[in-house]
Amino acid sequence: MSEVLMQVSGLTKEYRMGEVTVRALRGVSFELYAGEFVVVLGPSGSGKSTLLNIIGGIDSATSGKIIFEGKDLSDAKDKQLTAYRRSTVGFVFQFYNLIPSLTARENIILASEMSKEPIPPDDLLKAVGLEHRGGNFPTQLSGGEQQRVAIARAVSKNPHILLCDEPTGALDFTTGIQVLRTLKDFNEQYKKTVIIITHNASIGDMGNRVFHFKDGLIDHIIVNENPIDPEEVSW
Repeated sequence: MSEVLMQVSGLTKEYRMGEVTVRALRGVSFELYAGEFVVVLGPSGSGKSTLLNIIGGIDSATSGKIIFEGKDLSDAKDKQLTAYRRSTVGFVFQFYNLIPSLTARENIILASEMSKEPIPPDDLLKAVGLEHRGGNFPTQLSGGEQQRVAIARAVSKNPHILLCDEPTGALDFTTGIQVLRTLKDFNEQYKKTVIIITHNASIGDMGNRVFHFKDGLIDHIIVNENPIDPEEVSW
């Protein structure tokens, strides 16, 4: 078993909508291991994105603990969380959020400047199969190419964890498979922990573990002894 990267214990998240209290997370507990590929499945509103935002340092929990590499992030101040996001976490979203006035390479370089030990941008462009497209602007790239640049950008700062929220949600089958291939390659080549939120149950078969979310809780966890290749995912 790999080393424990993160421990999450009794995580809750509540917020108000008018006079109603919404319990987005209701006591979530799990461990993440270094270098594993985790898929989080569940219906809309089950708490998946809320969990990702909290462990990524974008949002804060109402209660519970997050221990990352032995450090307690539960009561971290804004400055500490900013440093955590900059150096430790990479984010990939459904929409690419590339800066339109910068080329693909420049988008990656901008993110890499946050890190003390960045991965060279040209290495990443080659890894995502876009070594000849680095000088193109986002509007000159297809949706799948833009998403692969977004993944390279997220990985460029050499994070410990890559958090992906519906990274194939806006893509067709062929392009989605290319993006999943890219994520799997990064997981294996750079030994990064990758977490993917998705509605596609077939993608779960790629994961070392699958967290099934329901009503703000992890309903159950499935361990895959033989994860499938991205090319075997059905749409």
